[in-house]
Amino acid sequence: MKIPSSIWTLLIGIVLTLASLWYGQNHGLLPAAATDEAVLVDGLFNTMMIVSTGIFLLVEGILIYSAFKYRRRAGDNEDGPPVEGNVPLEILWTAIPAIIVIGISVYSFDVYNEMGGFDPHSIHEAPMNQESMKMPGAAIAATLSDASTNTASDHDRAQMVQQHSVTIAQNVEEENKPAELQVNITGLQYAWIFTYPETGITTGEMHVPIGRKVQINMTANDVIHAFWVPEFRLKQDAIPGRQSEFRFTPKTAGDYVLICAELCGPYHGAMRAPVVVEPQEAFDKWVQEQLVASKETFNQAIAVNPADLSPNEFLAPYTKDMGIKPEILHQVHH
Repeated sequence: MKIPSSIWTLLIGIVLTLASLWYGQNHGLLPAAATDEAVLVDGLFNTMMIVSTGIFLLVEGILIYSAFKYRRRAGDNEDGPPVEGNVPLEILWTAIPAIIVIGISVYSFDVYNEMGGFDPHSIHEAPMNQESMKMPGAAIAATLSDASTNTASDHDRAQMVQQHSVTIAQNVEEENKPAELQVNITGLQYAWIFTYPETGITTGEMHVPIGRKVQINMTANDVIHAFWVPEFRLKQDAIPGRQSEFRFTPKTAGDYVLICAELCGPYHGAMRAPVVVEPQEAFDKWVQEQLVASKETFNQAIAVNPADLSPNEFLAPYTKDMGIKPEILHQVHH
């Protein structure tokens, strides 16, 4: 009994659909989701994998079938039959990919908007007061800048940023809701500096508590960098002179890595920073430890400006480790 081609087509379609659905949900290509927003990205990625798997199996299946079915037999030296274009078929295989691309585009835009993506109506001059101007790394980055930058005062640098600062904000619904925790981030070659404006803590690693909405206020001091934590499914550029804002809610405790995903110089690959997601109790303990440490080391870490010291004054504390006597250092200076 010969099975009709329509039945074969139906059976093959069912098998391809089931295989695509299974692989799209079980590909295992993504790291563990550590934020509430990651579910949105995972749904989009899984949908794209389902569609891609189905198309791949269909196209490759037709190619393998055609290569076997229409292969050249022994002794067959004739030319193949002349085949002219099939307009309905060409319309079909043009329309289907177009519909798929448009559908994925609309879906991805919806996910981006749900996560608080770029809202052109929210671009505005950032209202920068003195506290908001204390973006992380301002004092540290100044020591890494060129001589002309070092000669500018903190007030002058604040004015320059204020003139060029634009906020890439959340969507309107999120923008007016206060976040439970704010973290200011500055990217510079080749480090991330984190400041918690509510407590004044400045550190080289980011700690956030589970279940609290975190708002990131991010900028860059030199070139474009990019905030990327794969487990958070978040990627946002840090742009000099502009402030980028985005939010997320951590949900899974663990140690993660913040990676710069924008080529920013020869040591770009080493521009990483630890990100710790922890329970509220552990976060509160870390905050207290940082506050105590900052009080003990504040004067030694910030008050001394090396530019105001002579070479022998600057090197004097290190002469013992260098094996140099203070008298020799004094003679070298003169």
